[in-house]
Amino acid sequence: MNIQSTYQNLKGDRSVWLIVALLSLFSLLIVYSTSGSEAYKFNATHGTEYYLVRQLVFIGSGLMLMYTAYKMHYMVYAKLAPIMMVIAVPLLVYTALFGEKINDASRWIKIPILELSFQTSDFAKIALIMFVARSLAIRQDYIKSFKDAFLPIIAPVILFCALIAPSNLSTAALLFVTAFIMMFVGRISMKYVILLTILGIGVFAGIFLIGQYFPEHFRVDTWISRINDFLYSDGGYQIEQSKVAIANGGFLGVGPGNSNQRHFLPFAYADFIYAIICEEYGLIGGAVILFLYLWLLFRTISLVTRCPKTFGAMLAMGLMLNIVITAFANIAVSVQLVPATGLTLPMISMGGTSFLFTCLSFGIILSVSRYVEQAYEEKKQLEKMELDGTSDH
Repeated sequence: MNIQSTYQNLKGDRSVWLIVALLSLFSLLIVYSTSGSEAYKFNATHGTEYYLVRQLVFIGSGLMLMYTAYKMHYMVYAKLAPIMMVIAVPLLVYTALFGEKINDASRWIKIPILELSFQTSDFAKIALIMFVARSLAIRQDYIKSFKDAFLPIIAPVILFCALIAPSNLSTAALLFVTAFIMMFVGRISMKYVILLTILGIGVFAGIFLIGQYFPEHFRVDTWISRINDFLYSDGGYQIEQSKVAIANGGFLGVGPGNSNQRHFLPFAYADFIYAIICEEYGLIGGAVILFLYLWLLFRTISLVTRCPKTFGAMLAMGLMLNIVITAFANIAVSVQLVPATGLTLPMISMGGTSFLFTCLSFGIILSVSRYVEQAYEEKKQLEKMELDGTSDH
């Protein structure tokens, strides 16, 4: 079976399949390019080929996970949502108290056998989006009181954001925005959307104030430093190097593997990988990446408008927003439109658990798309049968 026939046999939105393939290809090329500086930092303990093979393993594992999620009926995720919520809360608490510190942030749990660091907020994001989608689908028509809106929707959002924010403010803020948009699109009364906003601002302000007295558990100094760099300087060392990389790239770029700033830009393979893309592939390459995320946005919106069930629509919308908003935030940091965040570029930055959970999100979106397509085909067949029956008479 060749690639063309395999592509034709895939169900669901083929545009989304193509977006995944193109992002994965970009990921492989740019991670291979940026890994040279990492190999140098580790005194060639791991050569460039090591990072290439590592990325290939992550891409292969991610695509397998995505395909597995795609093959499952999306309504299964409605049943899994409460279970994942129950697992996510203690994981977040454990990470906050005993998690491994990397770059002054306790975001990770070490997986001993695999020698990987598992970022629990990645799991928590998907769990919360599933749960909010489920709650909106079940209660959408009869949310009439504070109790109906607060316990199943607002309280989980506030709880998760409060647990994630001390070590990862940007992730918590983007998750909050995602939940806010889901509630707005889900036609929840504006008074409850406003209530979520007020409570969210209150929680983030409270975390900031508490962090003044317990700096060892909160990254308030880092937040203030990043905001000051953004407002009163050229953005700090990382942003300066990022802008140099983009300027070096010009319109056509310096060519694959020819980046100079990868040797000076910290986390060139993760947080600032977009700047290296612009340097090697120019503004054209940067525009292509931006277009792919915008394409995902519009394809998912089209999917949502055709989805016959609220849960599927809200689930696809929430997961898409999480991917696209994170991507835009990462890109905005590289061009100094917002303060540094530490967010990676979904499906492109060097593989890790974040890459795998992004693949899972794509798989669930494709699962929804698959059954929307199936429902549409069944509707067409039914209409054809009715037409044939009418013409016989």
